[in-house]
Amino acid sequence: MKKLLNFVLSLCLTFSYSVFSCTSDAEEGILPKNDLFIPVDAKNTNVMREEQFNSIIEKIHEIYSPIISELGGDFQVVKKWNDGTVNAYADRQGVIWKVIMYGGLARHMTITPDGFALVMCHEIGHHLGGFPRYSDYHWASNEGEADYFGALKCLRRIWQFDNNSDVVRTLKAPPFLVNSCKKNWPRLDDQNLCIRVGMAGDSVARLFSAVSTNRWIAKFHQPDRKIVKVTLNSHPPTQCRLDTYFQASLCEKSFEEDLGPIEEISGACHSSSGHRVGLRPRCWFKPTF
Repeated sequence: MKKLLNFVLSLCLTFSYSVFSCTSDAEEGILPKNDLFIPVDAKNTNVMREEQFNSIIEKIHEIYSPIISELGGDFQVVKKWNDGTVNAYADRQGVIWKVIMYGGLARHMTITPDGFALVMCHEIGHHLGGFPRYSDYHWASNEGEADYFGALKCLRRIWQFDNNSDVVRTLKAPPFLVNSCKKNWPRLDDQNLCIRVGMAGDSVARLFSAVSTNRWIAKFHQPDRKIVKVTLNSHPPTQCRLDTYFQASLCEKSFEEDLGPIEEISGACHSSSGHRVGLRPRCWFKPTF
């Protein structure tokens, strides 16, 4: 599998000299293009400060830099604390695999530290999330897959040694999430990690709601019932994105098992493997079989 992944990534590098998808030169980031701007001295922001902004980024960069290096990439993070842009982007120029993180997004009232970590994990997911991509040859995983990777692989990896039980006590997680995690994960450590991942998704979903026109408040117990006829590459609706984070938190697959670069089964929960929970939601994903 690793040889196949390296082969596919080498092909992607051939086409990677122009930015695409969640990139600073494209139309959209983790959010649709918007006019929100939250400067450093803005009032009514959350409690995140520059030190925590840097700390979260540096922890994730330290973990993923050697992983990306093994794949032939040079992982770089551009930290723009003073920039009030409410968004985040991924970019690739040759061997430079880049993520751009903005202070405006970090300061938004909906964003918790864990939500901010999920945003960065989503951007890494464009580089490492695998199938489905924006096209058959391009390097960038699509938006739903970047969400799935962020919660299923990245957050679990970066929080595996944290005292997640202490974190969960502060989160006021809804009973439906808590009970779902307890039902799906026998071990207490896994239950706490599941709850923490779910609540990071809740934070980011509230950001999606805040910048959308309908201001839909997504909830764990009311999944999006839409079934797409073809896989959606662009941003799924708010509820659908929370569903993706939630299902990823329930998926039993290890964060150490890579998602397939050209197919949908490896590293993921999939109905063909007998899974009934943890699947990519059908509100954005159309299985190929």
